Amino acid sequence: MSNAQVSSVEAIEAFRADLLVFISNARAALEEVGSDLLRMRLWLENDQRRNWEGQLRVRQFALERTQSELFGARLSQFHETMVEKQLAHRRAQVAVAEAEDKLKRLKRWERNLEHDADPLLKQVEHMQNFLSGDLGRGVIQLDELIKSLQAYAGITSPAPKKTENNTA
Repeated sequence: MSNAQVSSVEAIEAFRADLLVFISNARAALEEVGSDLLRMRLWLENDQRRNWEGQLRVRQFALERTQSELFGARLSQFHETMVEKQLAHRRAQVAVAEAEDKLKRLKRWERNLEHDADPLLKQVEHMQNFLSGDLGRGVIQLDELIKSLQAYAGITSPAPKKTENNTA
């Protein structure tokens, strides 16, 4: 049996208090990581997808309109109008291609986010379990140690001081 030389129960109590603060801060940080990932996922899957699907519809409509205007200009055979309509049609084609490209990238980002984030989420979950399980048990063991040391040394927990106004 080994002999422990404990010079201050207060130091163990301070360590226990610091450990509780650490656990609380670490839990908050891990919860923030989880909610940041959820917000990112929702932003990609909902906001950005809706935005670019809407942009694609608007741009396709504009492309159809420029196609009809170009067709009308060809029938009228006005050269100046024809050049303007061709330029507008080309811009509309580029805008549609850009929206389609953004949607493709968005879908790829969604897949990559899920693929890359799952292992990280498992690590976060493992850390949360460690905080709740192992460190939680450590706090309980420190409580028991403090009680044992106080009992061994004959120290009782300090009672609240009575004031003159608080006496019965």
